Amino acid sequence: MKKANRATSARTPAKQFADFLAKYDPQIGRLVRTARAKLRKRMPGAIELVYDNYNALAIGFGPSERASEAVVSLAVYPRWVNLYFLRGATLPDPERLLRGSGSQGRYTVLESADDIDRPGIHALLEAALTTSTRPLQATPRGYIVIKSMSAKQRPRRPGTKKESHNRRLQPTPRAIATGRG
Repeated sequence: MKKANRATSARTPAKQFADFLAKYDPQIGRLVRTARAKLRKRMPGAIELVYDNYNALAIGFGPSERASEAVVSLAVYPRWVNLYFLRGATLPDPERLLRGSGSQGRYTVLESADDIDRPGIHALLEAALTTSTRPLQATPRGYIVIKSMSAKQRPRRPGTKKESHNRRLQPTPRAIATGRG
Protein backbone atom coordinates (compact mmCIF):
# COMPACT_ATOMS: atom_id res chain seq x y z
CA MET A 1 0.00 0.00 0.00
CA LYS A 2 1.45 3.36 -1.07
CA LYS A 3 1.49 6.33 1.26
CA ALA A 4 0.15 9.61 -0.05
CA ASN A 5 2.76 12.15 -1.02
CA ARG A 6 2.76 14.85 1.69
CA ALA A 7 3.26 17.66 -0.81
CA THR A 8 0.29 16.48 -2.86
CA SER A 9 -2.04 15.80 0.05
CA ALA A 10 -1.21 19.14 1.71
CA ARG A 11 -2.20 21.08 -1.42
CA THR A 12 -5.88 21.47 -0.74
CA PRO A 13 -7.85 23.84 -2.97
CA ALA A 14 -7.72 26.44 -0.18
CA LYS A 15 -3.92 26.13 -0.01
CA GLN A 16 -3.62 26.35 -3.79
CA PHE A 17 -5.78 29.47 -3.77
CA ALA A 18 -3.61 31.02 -1.06
CA ASP A 19 -0.53 30.26 -3.19
CA PHE A 20 -2.14 31.93 -6.23
CA LEU A 21 -2.96 35.02 -4.19
CA ALA A 22 0.54 35.18 -2.68
CA LYS A 23 1.89 36.04 -6.14
CA TYR A 24 0.15 39.44 -5.92
CA ASP A 25 1.14 42.61 -4.13
CA PRO A 26 0.04 42.40 -0.46
CA GLN A 27 -2.43 45.28 -0.90
CA ILE A 28 -4.22 43.45 -3.73
CA GLY A 29 -4.13 40.24 -1.69
CA ARG A 30 -5.84 41.95 1.27
CA LEU A 31 -8.48 43.46 -1.03
CA VAL A 32 -9.24 40.05 -2.56
CA ARG A 33 -9.35 38.21 0.78
CA THR A 34 -11.72 40.80 2.28
CA ALA A 35 -13.93 41.04 -0.82
CA ARG A 36 -14.07 37.25 -1.06
CA ALA A 37 -15.09 37.00 2.61
CA LYS A 38 -17.88 39.53 2.04
CA LEU A 39 -19.14 37.66 -1.03
CA ARG A 40 -18.87 34.34 0.83
CA LYS A 41 -20.95 35.81 3.69
CA ARG A 42 -23.52 37.09 1.19
CA MET A 43 -23.57 33.75 -0.70
CA PRO A 44 -22.63 31.05 1.85
CA GLY A 45 -23.75 28.17 -0.38
CA ALA A 46 -21.86 29.36 -3.47
CA ILE A 47 -19.26 27.17 -5.07
CA GLU A 48 -16.08 29.10 -5.87
CA LEU A 49 -14.56 28.34 -9.24
CA VAL A 50 -10.92 29.43 -9.40
CA TYR A 51 -9.06 30.00 -12.66
CA ASP A 52 -5.40 31.01 -12.40
CA ASN A 53 -5.22 32.22 -15.99
CA TYR A 54 -2.54 33.81 -18.13
CA ASN A 55 -3.80 37.36 -17.53
CA ALA A 56 -5.50 37.25 -14.15
CA LEU A 57 -6.82 35.21 -11.27
CA ALA A 58 -10.60 34.74 -11.55
CA ILE A 59 -12.85 33.56 -8.73
CA GLY A 60 -16.42 32.82 -9.82
CA PHE A 61 -19.31 32.34 -7.38
CA GLY A 62 -22.22 30.17 -8.47
CA PRO A 63 -24.66 27.39 -7.62
CA SER A 64 -22.65 24.63 -9.30
CA GLU A 65 -19.26 23.75 -10.74
CA ARG A 66 -20.39 24.98 -14.16
CA ALA A 67 -18.76 28.30 -15.10
CA SER A 68 -21.80 29.25 -17.18
CA GLU A 69 -23.93 29.29 -14.02
CA ALA A 70 -21.67 31.66 -12.06
CA VAL A 71 -23.44 34.80 -10.85
CA VAL A 72 -20.47 37.06 -10.07
CA SER A 73 -16.72 36.80 -10.04
CA LEU A 74 -13.65 38.61 -8.85
CA ALA A 75 -11.07 39.22 -11.57
CA VAL A 76 -7.71 39.94 -9.96
CA TYR A 77 -5.10 41.94 -11.89
CA PRO A 78 -1.75 43.25 -10.64
CA ARG A 79 -3.14 46.77 -10.04
CA TRP A 80 -6.87 46.36 -9.54
CA VAL A 81 -9.73 43.97 -8.82
CA ASN A 82 -12.97 43.85 -10.79
CA LEU A 83 -16.32 42.63 -9.49
CA TYR A 84 -17.79 41.06 -12.59
CA PHE A 85 -21.49 40.34 -13.16
CA LEU A 86 -21.81 37.62 -15.79
CA ARG A 87 -25.29 38.80 -16.81
CA GLY A 88 -24.68 42.44 -15.94
CA ALA A 89 -26.04 43.81 -19.23
CA THR A 90 -29.55 42.89 -18.11
CA LEU A 91 -29.29 44.20 -14.55
CA PRO A 92 -30.92 47.46 -13.50
CA ASP A 93 -28.09 49.93 -12.84
CA PRO A 94 -29.62 53.33 -11.99
CA GLU A 95 -26.35 54.56 -10.43
CA ARG A 96 -24.40 53.59 -13.58
CA LEU A 97 -21.81 51.63 -11.61
CA LEU A 98 -21.23 48.97 -14.24
CA ARG A 99 -18.69 49.30 -17.03
CA GLY A 100 -18.36 47.39 -20.25
CA SER A 101 -20.21 47.13 -23.50
CA GLY A 102 -20.38 43.39 -24.11
CA SER A 103 -23.64 41.65 -24.90
CA GLN A 104 -23.78 39.98 -21.45
CA GLY A 105 -21.22 40.90 -18.81
CA ARG A 106 -20.48 44.08 -16.92
CA TYR A 107 -18.01 44.91 -14.17
CA THR A 108 -17.09 47.50 -11.60
CA VAL A 109 -13.62 48.16 -10.26
CA LEU A 110 -13.33 47.63 -6.50
CA GLU A 111 -11.37 50.43 -4.89
CA SER A 112 -11.83 48.68 -1.54
CA ALA A 113 -13.75 45.68 -0.27
CA ASP A 114 -16.18 48.09 1.38
CA ASP A 115 -17.48 48.89 -2.12
CA ILE A 116 -19.39 45.60 -1.93
CA ASP A 117 -21.45 47.10 0.91
CA ARG A 118 -22.40 50.22 -1.08
CA PRO A 119 -26.17 50.34 -1.68
CA GLY A 120 -25.79 50.38 -5.47
CA ILE A 121 -23.52 47.33 -5.59
CA HIS A 122 -25.63 45.58 -2.95
CA ALA A 123 -28.67 46.13 -5.22
CA LEU A 124 -26.76 44.77 -8.21
CA LEU A 125 -25.81 41.64 -6.24
CA GLU A 126 -29.44 41.16 -5.17
CA ALA A 127 -30.64 41.53 -8.78
CA ALA A 128 -27.96 39.14 -10.05
CA LEU A 129 -28.92 36.52 -7.48
CA THR A 130 -32.62 36.95 -8.23
CA THR A 131 -32.13 36.48 -11.97
CA SER A 132 -29.64 33.61 -11.65
CA THR A 133 -30.41 30.55 -13.78
CA ARG A 134 -30.25 28.38 -10.64
CA PRO A 135 -30.64 29.54 -7.06
CA LEU A 136 -27.71 29.23 -4.69
CA GLN A 137 -27.93 26.75 -1.85
CA ALA A 138 -29.13 28.55 1.27
CA THR A 139 -27.78 26.31 4.01
CA PRO A 140 -24.80 24.17 3.04
CA ARG A 141 -21.39 25.76 3.02
CA GLY A 142 -19.88 26.23 -0.41
CA TYR A 143 -16.43 25.04 -1.37
CA ILE A 144 -13.53 25.90 -3.68
CA VAL A 145 -12.79 24.14 -6.96
CA ILE A 146 -9.54 24.84 -8.81
CA LYS A 147 -10.71 24.71 -12.43
CA SER A 148 -7.51 25.62 -14.26
CA MET A 149 -3.96 26.83 -13.83
CA SER A 150 -1.99 28.33 -16.69
CA ALA A 151 1.64 27.28 -16.82
CA LYS A 152 2.57 30.59 -18.43
CA GLN A 153 1.37 33.80 -16.78
CA ARG A 154 1.84 37.51 -16.97
CA PRO A 155 3.56 39.08 -13.96
CA ARG A 156 1.24 39.24 -10.95
CA ARG A 157 2.91 42.32 -9.49
CA PRO A 158 2.97 45.72 -11.17
CA GLY A 159 6.11 47.43 -12.28
CA THR A 160 7.50 46.08 -15.51
CA LYS A 161 7.35 48.18 -18.68
CA LYS A 162 6.40 45.13 -20.72
CA GLU A 163 3.40 44.48 -18.48
CA SER A 164 2.25 48.11 -18.70
CA HIS A 165 2.56 48.01 -22.48
CA ASN A 166 0.61 44.75 -22.71
CA ARG A 167 -2.27 45.84 -20.43
CA ARG A 168 -4.26 46.86 -23.50
CA LEU A 169 -4.02 43.28 -24.74
CA GLN A 170 -5.88 41.80 -21.77
CA PRO A 171 -8.98 39.76 -22.55
CA THR A 172 -12.41 40.90 -21.54
CA PRO A 173 -13.48 40.30 -17.93
CA ARG A 174 -16.08 37.80 -19.21
CA ALA A 175 -13.38 35.72 -20.87
CA ILE A 176 -11.48 35.63 -17.60
CA ALA A 177 -14.54 34.97 -15.46
CA THR A 178 -15.55 32.01 -17.60
CA GLY A 179 -12.03 30.57 -17.76
CA ARG A 180 -11.37 31.50 -21.37
CA GLY A 181 -8.84 34.28 -20.65
